Amino acid sequence: MLQSFYTNMGFFGALLFSLTLFLFFVCWFAGIAGITLPVDGGKPRGSTWQILLAVLFPPYPIIWMIMIMNEQRKFLKNTNNNLNI
Repeated sequence: MLQSFYTNMGFFGALLFSLTLFLFFVCWFAGIAGITLPVDGGKPRGSTWQILLAVLFPPYPIIWMIMIMNEQRKFLKNTNNNLNI
């Protein structure tokens, strides 16, 4: 299987594909960790359906993570503008 993968895609294609797949896997786990992260009361940040969707549909936690990062960017940008007097 690895030989046919390498033969069809070449060295750089196989390397790029493997790296992309690895990064997708890491981001998927990071998104699931973010959704299930306990907040103040010890309950997960996401609801049960969000956790189930994150496990069964891998692009969801990645999209969720991007949205959270965008919210944080806007919050920090707004905070920095308010500090400049």
